[in-house]
Amino acid sequence: MVGFGCVGQGVLPLLRRHLAAQAARYTLIDPDSPALARAAAQGLDTRPIGLQQHDFEAVLAPLLQPGDLLLNLSVGVDSVPLIGLARRRGALYIDTALEPWADEPLRPPAQRSNHARREAALALGRAPGTPTAVITHGANPGLVSHFVKRALLHLAQATGTVGSPRNREEWARMARDLGVRAIHIAERDTQWSMARRRPSEFVNTWSVPGFVEEALQPAELGWGTHERDWPADARRPATGSKASIWLEQPGAAVRVRSWTPQGGPLLGHLVTHMESISIAEHLTLGNPQAPDYRPTVHYAYRPCDDALLSLHELQARGWVPPDTQRLLAEDLVSGMDELGVLLGGPPGGALWLGSQLTLEQARAICPDNSATSLQVAAGVMAAAVWAVTHPKCGLLEPDDLPHETILDLARPYLGTLATVRTPWTPMQGRRLGFAEKGAAQTGPEATADPWQFSCVRVA
Repeated sequence: MVGFGCVGQGVLPLLRRHLAAQAARYTLIDPDSPALARAAAQGLDTRPIGLQQHDFEAVLAPLLQPGDLLLNLSVGVDSVPLIGLARRRGALYIDTALEPWADEPLRPPAQRSNHARREAALALGRAPGTPTAVITHGANPGLVSHFVKRALLHLAQATGTVGSPRNREEWARMARDLGVRAIHIAERDTQWSMARRRPSEFVNTWSVPGFVEEALQPAELGWGTHERDWPADARRPATGSKASIWLEQPGAAVRVRSWTPQGGPLLGHLVTHMESISIAEHLTLGNPQAPDYRPTVHYAYRPCDDALLSLHELQARGWVPPDTQRLLAEDLVSGMDELGVLLGGPPGGALWLGSQLTLEQARAICPDNSATSLQVAAGVMAAAVWAVTHPKCGLLEPDDLPHETILDLARPYLGTLATVRTPWTPMQGRRLGFAEKGAAQTGPEATADPWQFSCVRVA
């Protein structure tokens, strides 16, 4: 395991529970995790090492034997060379995000987008028959791809449609026929700590460096075929699948309207996430360069209150992160992480499907977790169990895995798995009548098609 932060600490007991028969040893690698000493006291092999571009192979290669699993939960360690090393050593591989090296120079937005990172990973080749490598499989990205498929089946059942799609084209045809125009990965985190955020401090319920890094990447979204208004700050990738676009703004600066069952309407941040690209590509019909159908897909993240204040101050500081960072973990008191997918456009209203997990439930299930970390850990564990039992499948994304198998494995750790229909749309409650420059957010056209991105985006 490379990286032993909140997710690594949370997933370790799940792996030891579900892979007891397969895993004879664990090696944990992290440069400065306080939890490493506790793991060593439990008899685990711990290495207080920070992997660097020049030495990662020398550190990892002697540890990797055929059939081993390299689990990359780090920040600042490039995923692509680790995937290649694992493949050469005959080892399985799993990560939750495609990372660059920490010392990588600041590149132009197009080169540091998730689209570019995904293309670099896919360039390794899917190579069926080689050791299984599941990329970007935590909660989101990860479990949310499986939520989408279960949500589509729920909508189909409600309309009397029968059958279960067997491939990408059939899933895309189902989404089109059901009228799905937009898919939000809609998340609201209400966990809180008695130790409130101090000025010039960045706090969060999961990795602070990880959150800051993705918040500063350009906003990205899968771009749907129903969209009429091209954003003025939008750019389309020059190569690759071209299922997505990116905006000339950090994701933390772009706000979007969305909805979750417990929290109701929310203003979320359109933080770049790999599922926005992979789900959109997975649900594309026709020529990918000029598709007949594709939904718009993006993240809408409303972090916990203190993390939201941290984002506001980050922007005020000109996107320069403060030196003081704090992970909210043992000091959390209460709250919930409500994480799911909102499918907008079908007749009869949108549908939200996802996990409603409280802090209290998470700690009762697995004490080393918050609600947020356990949702991610559940996705990591499910991918690991599947990979170990399917060891020669090559490079895969979450959308390539059997959704029901993965959800069955993760289900005990997700609290309430809710499915809720709602009449809410992004046009609801717009009563003050102010014109919003650059957005088609008033008038009969917007009312008739409220799932246009121009209606969703806060101008």
